[in-house]
Amino acid sequence: MTAHMKMDSPDERNRLDHMAQGSVGAPLDRPEGKLKVSGRATYANEDHPEGTLHGVLVRAPVGAGKVRDVGRADVMALEGVRAVITDPRLLRNPAQGTADAAPIQGCDEIAYLGQPVALVVAESFEQARHGAQALRLTIDGGAAAIDPEADDAEIERPEKKQSSQGDLDSAMSQAAYTVDQTYHTAPNSSAAMEPHASVARWDGDMLELRGSYQMLNYNINELADSLGIDAEQIHLLSPYVGGGFGSKLGIAPEAVAAAIAAKELGVPVSVAMTRQQVFEATMRRSETRQRVRLAADAEGKLTGIGHEARVSQLPGESFSEPVTQATPFLYAGAHRVIGHEIARVNRTCAGSVRAPGEAVGLAVLEVAMDELSEAAGIDPVELRLRNIPERDPTKDIPFSSHVLAQALTEGAERFGWSERSKRPGTVREGEWMIGMGMASAVRSNIMQEAAARVTLQPGGRAVVETDMTDIGTGTYAVLTQIASEMLGLPMDRVETRLGDSAFPRGSGSGGSWGAGSNGTSVFLACEELRRQIAGRIGCDEAEMTLKDGTVTAGNVRRDLSELLDTPLSAVGQGEPGDTYKSHRQATYGSYFAEVAVNSVTGETRVRRMLGVFGAGRILNPKTARSQCIGGMTFGIGIALTEEIVHDMRDGHVVNRDLAEYHLPVNADVPQIDVMLLDERDPYSNPLQAKGIGELGICGAAGAIGNAIYNACGVRVRSFPMTLDTILEGLGD
Repeated sequence: MTAHMKMDSPDERNRLDHMAQGSVGAPLDRPEGKLKVSGRATYANEDHPEGTLHGVLVRAPVGAGKVRDVGRADVMALEGVRAVITDPRLLRNPAQGTADAAPIQGCDEIAYLGQPVALVVAESFEQARHGAQALRLTIDGGAAAIDPEADDAEIERPEKKQSSQGDLDSAMSQAAYTVDQTYHTAPNSSAAMEPHASVARWDGDMLELRGSYQMLNYNINELADSLGIDAEQIHLLSPYVGGGFGSKLGIAPEAVAAAIAAKELGVPVSVAMTRQQVFEATMRRSETRQRVRLAADAEGKLTGIGHEARVSQLPGESFSEPVTQATPFLYAGAHRVIGHEIARVNRTCAGSVRAPGEAVGLAVLEVAMDELSEAAGIDPVELRLRNIPERDPTKDIPFSSHVLAQALTEGAERFGWSERSKRPGTVREGEWMIGMGMASAVRSNIMQEAAARVTLQPGGRAVVETDMTDIGTGTYAVLTQIASEMLGLPMDRVETRLGDSAFPRGSGSGGSWGAGSNGTSVFLACEELRRQIAGRIGCDEAEMTLKDGTVTAGNVRRDLSELLDTPLSAVGQGEPGDTYKSHRQATYGSYFAEVAVNSVTGETRVRRMLGVFGAGRILNPKTARSQCIGGMTFGIGIALTEEIVHDMRDGHVVNRDLAEYHLPVNADVPQIDVMLLDERDPYSNPLQAKGIGELGICGAAGAIGNAIYNACGVRVRSFPMTLDTILEGLGD
């Protein structure tokens, strides 16, 4: 039995508020948490069948060219080496998120330094690594385009990503206050804790591949297309993922290489990327150059907004960092220009990194808003409050819900914003200059088609099954809570099984759509099971209460297990509909930060930070808060430390490990305060919940940049704001 819902109209029933179990909305622990902290959760490269061989990718040492010959014979003579594979099906780079088809294949044409061009397979990892290092490539060199700002850079301007309304130039010329500045953000790495890894084995024409991937529903088709086989021939497993942040959205080179090698050699093959390979051969967030123009009248109300960006990408890739994604609807203003340029370069593939678009686009827009605030002499919080639109200014459609004003006002009160000095550089503690800054947060809300099966077993236990993944976001917890709530079962009587392509296809983890999309499918399956239970006791489903394994309807009170002589099973399937066209759906929030800037060294320390977020119904405050803290920590990284450095001679990544790519660590991150707003959005899904995983990063870096300016009076317009850029502004 399948229960299907398409969101063509708002679901006003608000059913979860009327259930009795009390699981949803409670700050409950992750069911799999003990497995993870005790080392019993099996990650991709921890399950090696007997006889597994090991493969190491060989990567291009130049940024462009063509491989003419591979010195296979010398490497095959090395101890333990079993194969040197140069199959044309090898991937140039990972598939983009939701690609659902093979990315560009072939190892002969080199598009960037670090591109996989071969695989060496040996009896041990060390032997395979030795062979990969010893393999000699004969390459006809080519000219590599490295600099996206070069005068001769190949630039594309996709027509669908350009838009304008009114006359921005006229608005700028007539405005009482204006901002017209150019900002830069550095390229970022996802830097997930678990490197990419896959273990492949064949049974005849059937492939089983255990990998570290976020979206099995798409990955299985990407892998099948890459190998030239049917998806029905593949069993893909990814029950635990040690972080993804977008880098594991699409099938990557190690998976295809492992599958090809395992088929050729007739034994299981493991291919795990080293940390350096992850930096060089997976995905990066593109650097950006952003020009922002703001025009405001004498009261500080925006009359015009311009946001034009340049990003970079490999040739042939359709994805480009959607920098201006939130600009069209965040603030009011009749006159608008949105511009987008793509520089085609020979650098590591650009792709989705946590909160693509808003993470860096909002950081810049919110710094520009701070500059407008200063020019107009209006408090930064008040300026934003004056410019919240009543309807989507671009599409002229209503918002499904909107809590930005609440997030701004309640955040300002909780943080003590009224104590902020209006004059930069006036608050000192010895050689430290103290300042406060703030920013708005917004992230588009998305629903994806998703399915899940829920089975009630004799004895009164439930099993939830979907190929949805948990990349550390709390999926196991949230889906278990929804089934527990709807079926009236304690959490320990619900088992959630994820990351198996044999299960119904979920939405995958990405875009902050996981909980809402897959939660809806579990909700729908449980509703169908409730109808079946009601039929067995002869009552209407809405009149029935399920709690602690007991069914109550009027004078009837039965133990659920008494009604389950055979298993009851239902599949729920939800998909977006007209509500995603008729209403602008987004999540909102605010950030407040206090920093100290050293007047001697230019060092910045974040002393405290508050995030206030509204994302519909909060299904689990503990996991939601964890996601917000993680996003804000990522924001600290964008603001102060994180930057992929490319050598401008050949494009190689200079800082390709966690020693030199500076992630925020304990000493960099203060005690972060998170405030979750009580909100419902019936247009989003029957849970009335929205995505929160990425909201915590969208604009966070801007709040820190604004706090730096308030502390020392130095306006840095490039991220990260390292001490040398601040010192330059401080002068003597």
